[in-house]
Amino acid sequence: MKTLIVIAGPTASGKTAAAIKVAKALNTVIINADSRQFYKEMSIGTAAPTPKELQEVKHYFVHHISILDDYDVAQYEQDVIKLLKKLFQDHDHVILTGGSGLFIDAVCKGIDAMPDIEESIRNKVERLYKEGGINALQEEVKRLDPDYWAIVDQKNPRRLQRALEVCYQTGKTFTSFRTNTGVKREFNIVKYALLWDKQELYNRINKRVEIMLSQGLVDEARRLYPYRRRNALNTVGYKELFDYFDGKCSLEEAVEQIKLNTRHYAKRQMTWLRKDQDYQWVTAKEITANYNGEL
Repeated sequence: MKTLIVIAGPTASGKTAAAIKVAKALNTVIINADSRQFYKEMSIGTAAPTPKELQEVKHYFVHHISILDDYDVAQYEQDVIKLLKKLFQDHDHVILTGGSGLFIDAVCKGIDAMPDIEESIRNKVERLYKEGGINALQEEVKRLDPDYWAIVDQKNPRRLQRALEVCYQTGKTFTSFRTNTGVKREFNIVKYALLWDKQELYNRINKRVEIMLSQGLVDEARRLYPYRRRNALNTVGYKELFDYFDGKCSLEEAVEQIKLNTRHYAKRQMTWLRKDQDYQWVTAKEITANYNGEL
């Protein structure tokens, strides 16, 4: 049976390198599941595969849209499933890798059916955001759905608004609609999550931030500053530098905040992955050795 190999893990865990090694061993291709690497204007701050890595193995869904485009997880699911039907004609295995758990789940399990939201509810949530800012959204989600609060990107207003819309509309938690019962795919799925010691991972995160800065992250963020209200740019690494450009902090403070927020993001990614019992937790060396026939 055709098999989708998922290589997940927190940011800076080495997913791209591991995926490339496995793809080479299996003579196959990679589908990206890092939602911020979709955008062609964002390379450095998203740690997108380098031109050399893109040449080594064919990647899909890397830099295929613009920050000016509207693109969501439902469209991604449709696009990937359609692509997989084609890819499995030529490959027994395909690699899916990235750090966006919601997008991986959409491919593997489908998207849970959410209730329709009345316009009055949408307006209520929008008013809350306009009057109280993201802090008001955060407090409400934390109060109404603490389980979702533990795994959501807490700095993403759209994710918070969506959760509150469902809570207000139904009187139930957003989490209760995320059943993850899933659809049955026409291919086999094997899921790996990359395992790291927490302090080692945090050291890798800090080092990666420094590398991004040396590669020109500040200049990249400055070019994107005029588009800072786009949802794509509500992303760690950019929003902290936008605060620096706005005079709200020094560059040194922005850099430290990037490191801190990235560590927090990695923690939420780990929480998300641990909720899924299908993942096998392995080191990058173990997974690449496995597909090279060394285990």
